[in-house]
Amino acid sequence: MDSVQDENGHLFGNGDDEVVELTGLDTNGNCANNNGVFTLTQGVPDTGQDEDDASLLYCRYERLDVKDFHCEVRGSRDVEQALNYSVVLLDHNANNLSQVVGSMLENLVQGNPDSELNAEAAKMDIFTNTSDSIARRTIQGTVSSDQMRGLDYDQAWVCVMGELATLHHRHVAFARLSNPVNLGVTCQEARFVILVVGPSKEKATKSTMETGRTFSSLFTDMSFRHSLLSETTKDGFRTKLRDRARQMAKEQGNPDFRKSSKLLTYSVFDEDKNKPKPRCPIGQGMLGDLRRRLPHYLSDFKDGIFGPKTLQKVPAATFFVYFACVLPNLAFGMLNSNNTNGAIGIKKILFSQMFGGVLFALFGGQPLIIFLTTSPLALFTKIIYNISQEYDLDFQALFTCVGLWNSGFLILYSLCGLSKFMKWSSRSTEDIFSLFISCAFSIDAIRDCLADFSTNYHAKACYSGSNTTNPLNASVSSGLFTTAHSYLVLNETGNGTDGTSAPPGQLDNPCMRESSLLFLLLMLTTVWLGLTLFNFTKTPYLTSGKREILADYALPLAVLIVSFFGSFVFKDVQMKPFKYDPDETMFEVSNVTSLPVAAVFAAGGLGFFLSLLFFMAQNIVSSLVNRDSNKLKKGAAYHWDMFVVAIINAILSIFAFPWVHAALPHSPLHVRALADVEERVEQGDVQQVIIHVRETRLSGIISHVLIGLSMFMLPVPLTFVPRAVLDGLFLYVAFKALYGNQLFERVLLFFTEQAAYPPNHYIRRVPQRKIHLFTGIQIVQLLVLCAFGFSPIPYMKMVFPVLLMFLIPIRHKLVPKLIEPKYLKALDGR
Repeated sequence: MDSVQDENGHLFGNGDDEVVELTGLDTNGNCANNNGVFTLTQGVPDTGQDEDDASLLYCRYERLDVKDFHCEVRGSRDVEQALNYSVVLLDHNANNLSQVVGSMLENLVQGNPDSELNAEAAKMDIFTNTSDSIARRTIQGTVSSDQMRGLDYDQAWVCVMGELATLHHRHVAFARLSNPVNLGVTCQEARFVILVVGPSKEKATKSTMETGRTFSSLFTDMSFRHSLLSETTKDGFRTKLRDRARQMAKEQGNPDFRKSSKLLTYSVFDEDKNKPKPRCPIGQGMLGDLRRRLPHYLSDFKDGIFGPKTLQKVPAATFFVYFACVLPNLAFGMLNSNNTNGAIGIKKILFSQMFGGVLFALFGGQPLIIFLTTSPLALFTKIIYNISQEYDLDFQALFTCVGLWNSGFLILYSLCGLSKFMKWSSRSTEDIFSLFISCAFSIDAIRDCLADFSTNYHAKACYSGSNTTNPLNASVSSGLFTTAHSYLVLNETGNGTDGTSAPPGQLDNPCMRESSLLFLLLMLTTVWLGLTLFNFTKTPYLTSGKREILADYALPLAVLIVSFFGSFVFKDVQMKPFKYDPDETMFEVSNVTSLPVAAVFAAGGLGFFLSLLFFMAQNIVSSLVNRDSNKLKKGAAYHWDMFVVAIINAILSIFAFPWVHAALPHSPLHVRALADVEERVEQGDVQQVIIHVRETRLSGIISHVLIGLSMFMLPVPLTFVPRAVLDGLFLYVAFKALYGNQLFERVLLFFTEQAAYPPNHYIRRVPQRKIHLFTGIQIVQLLVLCAFGFSPIPYMKMVFPVLLMFLIPIRHKLVPKLIEPKYLKALDGR
């Protein structure tokens, strides 16, 4: 057999046995950006050297179009005709491809006694001469993109083909494996095997290759394959295949879908060059958002009720949002109460959360975004209170004025479409901000634990021999009760009830070392139990359905279980409860007219800085939620969401309620809670890929209604949640947010053996020193944010949103001078 190597290093030749591999093209003849189709035909020539086990395997690769069911008539006919006599094996147990194919052939013979099909002859044709584990001809999906600069195999399914001269009809069989099976290097986690056996002499449109291409095209969609996993009957399996073929025919008949992507999610940053520019650009971005999202408004509710596993996922996401928001609200309520001398407390925080969350879930463009009052907002509240005290101004009036200025600026941003500037925001900026928030949660939890040890474990009474354990000592400062996931404003020294710092000598704290040890135990147990349950799907215990339920309810179960142990099992250990004011005034309209003119304009300056924080936080969170990897299909609404945020906070400001905006990492975690995920294995590296997300408004509405009802749960039963559990929840949220953070993954490479590097695309495309250089630049930017964000000087923290905005020009102007653009495209691609 003669052979020659082309300029790309591929081996070609001629001979009786050959290997052909074909990958998918889009309808324009270009390499597809979605799942394509991959065909492999294998054979081994007989060298005549029986004493030698060595052999040669000849391979050749081609590309194959995804079947166009709208234009190619044989596509729909093949599906209808072949499925009538097909064999379906559900939850089949097998360890290798030979066993799977053997069982499928036996069932084909048994189902057609009069058939000319010979199982042994077919098996000999399907596999190579010297091995029954390597198939001669297979079709497999691939993913091709400019970012990857190559092809990645879709390892969840494979189509095997065989031809016999004695056959007169085609035979098709499907096997759904009970567990993922390693069928080879390019198919390490197969769940579906398709077998097509036909005559060797047949029309080109009816060949085994074309038949295999037909059914392979159906399996390129991940969501469809995921739906097949839950099918319990063979007839239902066949019905779904028919429905999928009809759906593809309908989609491919629409010009909008005659591209490589099945469902395009149009970005608000994309401009249609064919449309004339409007005479007045004011508000055009908001109108575009409404045109994009309004057609899906009713489906936003139906998608939360109907669909596979929806009734399991939506309640789980609802309870996740409830626990992930209500507990930080308790912490921020105590913090704001201390900072404002009781003007803003827990009840107002809970109402703001309920009001803002429900309104945004009803009227927001992207309902998967979760609102929360955050630590920077608590900082601005404290600064406003200090200014009001220093200049003898009405705090609530000044707070309202700043909030109204902030809302005015946000309305201006949304009308002018300033969110389009976020098209320059790259993954680098998002990862830095996300990791900063994770660090903030972790630092606050550790700081709060250290403060508890300093107060109770290392109290003077523990060293003076006066081992009193009175937990209600009147001299204990209320600042010691403060807990917040604040990376900016946690007060460690303790504040008196009047808001002033109490000198350390006046803090006559009792010695309660057992309280500090229990605090540490409950905090670590909460984060350990939550992460263990969240990762329970990776264990072999229980059934897959029960493991998934435990993972979905990981956070609520961890909080309830640890709170029960802390409040009842260890009830003899006295711990300080959080502070709560039952007489907190509500719905009191602020008297803005009492402010002098100078104070109104000064409030405008504070409102401008506050609007920058809202602008960056809202848009970064929106960008993280609408990432392509989340596979959302209804589109984003950056401008409209900004407008809704402005209206919500304007209403809250009138009554001096705390402000709210999009929260990290709660919003991306809410998306994850509503998603179906699938594990992918590539060269031993396991990654979880989102297949489908239920884009519904119900989880946000119901969870925030429950948060509003929590106002009637004060002080009981919310007081049974120990402060340590709050800190454990902060750690849990911080650690869970690290999943998928590419910056954190590259930081770990500093401590990872090179041979153990994961097979990520940037590992294959970018030199190692460039990877570490880019990671080091990001770390420096993160440290600068931390220096200002954790600064003990309050007014330095006001610069934080400005620094956050500077990350964008740094990425596009300075970083390209150090790292080549072709490497940045791989390192910083979405």
